[in-house]
Amino acid sequence: MPPIRQSGTNLPVTAIQIERHSMTEKVWFITGASRGFGRIWTEAALARGDKVAATARQLASLDGLVERYGDAVLPLALDVTDSAQAGHVIAQAHAHFGRLDVVVNNAGYALVSAIEEGSEADVRAEFETNFFGAWRVIRAALPFLREQRHGHIVGVSSVAGIVAGPIVGFYHASKWAFEAMHESLAQEVKDFGINVTLLEPGAYATDFSSQTSLRLAAANDAYAALRARVFSSSGQIDFGDPRSTAQAVLEIVDAANPPLRLFLGTEGLPVARSAYAERLATWQAWEPLSSAAQGNSRRQDILL
Repeated sequence: MPPIRQSGTNLPVTAIQIERHSMTEKVWFITGASRGFGRIWTEAALARGDKVAATARQLASLDGLVERYGDAVLPLALDVTDSAQAGHVIAQAHAHFGRLDVVVNNAGYALVSAIEEGSEADVRAEFETNFFGAWRVIRAALPFLREQRHGHIVGVSSVAGIVAGPIVGFYHASKWAFEAMHESLAQEVKDFGINVTLLEPGAYATDFSSQTSLRLAAANDAYAALRARVFSSSGQIDFGDPRSTAQAVLEIVDAANPPLRLFLGTEGLPVARSAYAERLATWQAWEPLSSAAQGNSRRQDILL
C-alpha cells in the first residue's frame, strides 16, 4: 500500500485517564468519530469529563460510545458532503449542549491515482469530502462561535499537506487546499476570539491505507512500475501508535495560545525541513530571473 499519511483506525481506546488542564469542561463537535483519530479523540475527551457531539455517516457505528458514556455524548448522523445536513447537525449539537468549544474536522479519505488516471468524478468526490466537507462544517459552526466570542476550530490535515508524492496527488491537493483555507481562516476569526489549529499527522498504524478506506482509480498500465515502487516503500515506514496522539490533542485545545500548525509524530518536522530547504535553494538559485520578471515597479490601488 502507498505511504499515505492520515487517519482511520478501528483500534479502541481503553482506560484513557488524562489530567484536565482547563477549569471547565469543553463541548466538542467531531466528524468521522466512528473510527480513526476521530474515535480516539472522542473517547479521550469523554474520558476526562468533556461533552462530545460525535458524528459519523452510519449512526449505529457510535452505539458503543453511548453505552459507555451516556448523556455526555450526542451521536449524530452526518455525511459531510451534504451541506443541508451539516448545517442542521451543527445547530442540533449547539442547541443540545448550549455551546460549541472545539470543532474538529476529521472526516476524509485518500484517492489512489496518478494524475492521468483520476476521473473527474473521482477527483470531485475527493474534494467534496476532504475540502468542501470541512468548509461546510466550518461555515455552519462560525455563527455560533462568533456569537459566543470563543471557540477552537481544529482541522486534521497531514504531512501530505506539506509535501506531495506520486500516485496520491489528488489527496495531496485536497490537503494543500485544506491547509490554505485554515491559514486564511485563522486570520479572519482571530478578532472573534476563535483559534484555528491544523493537525498534521505522519504515518500511523491505522486502517487508513487499507482497501476499506482507500478509493482506487482505474489503473493505467503506464504507471504500473511507479505504483509498485510507491506501494513497496510503505514497508520502510515507522508507523506511530494513533492512541498516543490523544494527549497532544487535549493539550492543544486547552492551550491559551495554540499554534496554527502542529505535527503529530516524528515524521513531519524532518520532512518539512528537507522540503523547505530544497524549495528555498531553488527559489534563491533562480532569483535573478524572478527579479527581472518584476519589470518597472509602480504603486496601484486595489479596488474592492
